[in-house]
Amino acid sequence: MIKDYGDLEDQLTAHTDEKYRTFSAKLVLSKYPIVGVRIPEVRSIAKSIPKEKYDEFLDTTPKSLEEIIVRGIIICKLPYEKMLGQFDLQVNYIDNWCTSDIFCSELRKTIKKHEEEFLKIKVENLLTSNKEFSTRVGLVILKCAYVDTGHLSLIFNRVEKLASREEYYVKMAIAWLVSECFIKFPDETLEYLKKSTLNKWTFNMTISKICDSYRVKPETKTYLKKLRK
Repeated sequence: MIKDYGDLEDQLTAHTDEKYRTFSAKLVLSKYPIVGVRIPEVRSIAKSIPKEKYDEFLDTTPKSLEEIIVRGIIICKLPYEKMLGQFDLQVNYIDNWCTSDIFCSELRKTIKKHEEEFLKIKVENLLTSNKEFSTRVGLVILKCAYVDTGHLSLIFNRVEKLASREEYYVKMAIAWLVSECFIKFPDETLEYLKKSTLNKWTFNMTISKICDSYRVKPETKTYLKKLRK
């Protein structure tokens, strides 16, 4: 069990994998140093932090990518109202796809009973941000928690508003989100794709993401590839 923040830092250092750190540094571009701890280990370490220590840990400024991941995991274990109080600061720490996507996936359970309110007070603001990773967080939250019949039209509408964005990680998030929509709602998503104004790169990447899925039939993939711009 982790007793204080120094103990957390020691545990992360103890689980450093130098080869993994080198590998991660090539994939994850961040201003924060990478300790080199595999994500399952980071999750395990985060779980060993006692609940009564959460406030202390959240009051401490993270110094590494792994500490930011741990911080996000802790936030997602908080009651909804308390999580809201930490949410914006966590988003400010996010400057790469790794910390973004892990946080968003963990967040799903926390917002489950408050989806509409959270969409209105947090996600919508992220989607109108001019910051690359704030926008990505908003898109990935949509992907993780809102791909359903009740939000499909909203997703397409918001994606269209971002159709001309050129930041790489925004474009990739759009492709990932729309591909998930296609897998779950192929007819509706195909209708959207046929009339979408997504830029060429994002549109073609969306098709590629869909075609990468084993849940899409080969004949459907053949048809989609013909739609590429």
